[in-house]
Amino acid sequence: MELRRLGRTDIRVSSLALGTMTWGEQNSEADGHAQLDYALDHGINFIDTAEVYAIPPRAETQGSTERIIGTWLKTSGKRDRIVLATKVSGRSNNDYLRPGGESPQLDRRNIHYAVDQSLSRLRTDYIDLYQLHSPDRSLPLFAASGTVYRPKNDSGTPEIPIEETLDALADLVKQGKIRHVGVSNETAWGTAQFVHHAQRRPELPRVASIQNAYNLLNRTFEIGLAEIAARDDVGLLAYSPLGQGYLTGKYRGGARPAGARGTLFNRGQRYEKPGAAEAIDAYLDLARDAGLDPAQLAIAFVRSRPFVTAAIIGATTLEQLATDIAAHDVEITAELEQRIDAIHQVRSNPAP
Repeated sequence: MELRRLGRTDIRVSSLALGTMTWGEQNSEADGHAQLDYALDHGINFIDTAEVYAIPPRAETQGSTERIIGTWLKTSGKRDRIVLATKVSGRSNNDYLRPGGESPQLDRRNIHYAVDQSLSRLRTDYIDLYQLHSPDRSLPLFAASGTVYRPKNDSGTPEIPIEETLDALADLVKQGKIRHVGVSNETAWGTAQFVHHAQRRPELPRVASIQNAYNLLNRTFEIGLAEIAARDDVGLLAYSPLGQGYLTGKYRGGARPAGARGTLFNRGQRYEKPGAAEAIDAYLDLARDAGLDPAQLAIAFVRSRPFVTAAIIGATTLEQLATDIAAHDVEITAELEQRIDAIHQVRSNPAP
């Protein structure tokens, strides 16, 4: 497994990271432990989770994924073999995340509370990469309200300044609770602001990574953010490389296989917009013509991008995980690149 440098840190992470958001919902503790063992045995050293997981988020399962990782760390004794990443929730209406039903935001009190809770669930003394799950600002995230930025604040409370958030994170670095920081679901402006403040005040932690959606159906990261990633060494941790499973072909033609996330939770609207089905069909046909598993083609494309540090793969079965990990050995040849770009030219970004 190829190892890549995480930002400007001294940490090297596998180019495939193990995503964990199904653990505690679709997957049991035993399933999670088995996936961790399998991933480590096949060269993956990078594990990604979040305080809000399992997904879909709800009070009954919140924190369950971190707890599953924590019991594995306790029983396996392999903390020193993994790079552990988790996330603090940004501003949201998930009032079960904080005491007294308070809504999360990225101020000092919320961040310090969240990191202590994560450390307790994970049964570890430190977190290698602590990420801000989403910005504190009002933004059209997850395509819920379109993709066009409109300056407004729907929360009724002032935004937490980025510099204040970094000050809170700097305290945690000094205390040894976290080693490095990252952002997630962030914009080009926001990422540049995080870098700017750390350059202006060297005592603030410098963001090492950005975790955004990136796949064959959503290459919007290439517009603006890719240059920041390259010039400022804020590598992309690409989530949803399979487009929530749509790029595997399992939902083709409106299929809803039993046990699939799209069947259970109906959360795939991002990949059901006009033009998405035609783009998916084109990539599935390309994989067939190339003699490749469509999941492996999709993952191999993501990890082959020069601005990507790691593609985050998640699975509900060991069979799926084995298929995904095998994408590491799939080469995106010049011919494949040309055919992918030809599809993208006609059907670009139907699922931003």
